[in-house]
Amino acid sequence: MTHFGFPTETILVFLLVIAFSLFMDLFAHRKAKEISVLDASLWSGFWVGLALAFYAYLWIRFDRQWADLYLAGVALEKSLSIDNMMVFMAIFASFGIKGALQHRILYWGILGALIFRALFVAAGTGLFLLTPWVGFIFAAIVAWSACKMLTARGHAEEIADYSTHWAVRLTGRVMPIFPRLHGERFFVSRATVTRLAEADPSLGALGKARLFATPAFLCLMAIEASDLMFAFDSVPAVIAVTQEPLLVYAAMIFAILGLRSLYFVLAALTRYLVHLEKAVIALLFFIAFKLTLQAGEHVFGWDFLHIDPQVSLLIVLGTLALGVVASLLWPGQGRDAAPDRHG
Repeated sequence: MTHFGFPTETILVFLLVIAFSLFMDLFAHRKAKEISVLDASLWSGFWVGLALAFYAYLWIRFDRQWADLYLAGVALEKSLSIDNMMVFMAIFASFGIKGALQHRILYWGILGALIFRALFVAAGTGLFLLTPWVGFIFAAIVAWSACKMLTARGHAEEIADYSTHWAVRLTGRVMPIFPRLHGERFFVSRATVTRLAEADPSLGALGKARLFATPAFLCLMAIEASDLMFAFDSVPAVIAVTQEPLLVYAAMIFAILGLRSLYFVLAALTRYLVHLEKAVIALLFFIAFKLTLQAGEHVFGWDFLHIDPQVSLLIVLGTLALGVVASLLWPGQGRDAAPDRHG
């Protein structure tokens, strides 16, 4: 296969679709209200349909192989994101964030993820072009993540207290903290803090800064830091499917844009999908194996096994389907706590 490159038409289509979708999403959720499972399910269906529409565009306009590489990346990123959603649930619990405020924090968190993913994809694919030995390093990162998830399943853990997360402590060093939620605000002014302190003396002295961060902003920082660490796992995994930067980024973005709606669906369904995490772990080991094969082919000339895009796509989708079916057939015991992969 030749390189896909950066076709101007594809970039324009991608950017226009993303801009229009974000506008529609923002317009639909312009009023602060708690998101129902039905609403989240409908929006999840919208984002999945959008990702499939871009898949159809790549197939019709270019070639099925490119389309399959992209779709495998979307499915892989979605599956890996499920574990991150569990961490988000623990973060929200640590800060006492509920309902509509969760939706607001996830919106800004995902906008930050769009920027971080672009930087990580550029760096990751650039390293692959620099030297094929990077494939072995990425394989080790993905395998390590799988092992961490596997060992975390061996014992029940209490939900981590993310109110003391390193990102929260760092934020506290940069700016003063107002210790209570104030509506949906991330920041409150000195005048507001003074008024609230006068009404509630238990707040004590909070200093004379012009701006204070609320627990909502601290929660956002913990979400962003968690997603940043998550990118260390997911970007190498998706790059294992294809080293084409545009396809990698498109796959990750179409998967990420639906995470906000997926979060509210998973919050309701996580107790039922008890075997899906096993499928994700199996996929990570498969990706580590595939990365090792690819690196060995370039470095040592290995040619005993080649996994083409169609096979990768079938393995990714098939493994996830097995996880869902197994959860329906053998519900078993659900997880009592969310695993903490990223500290």
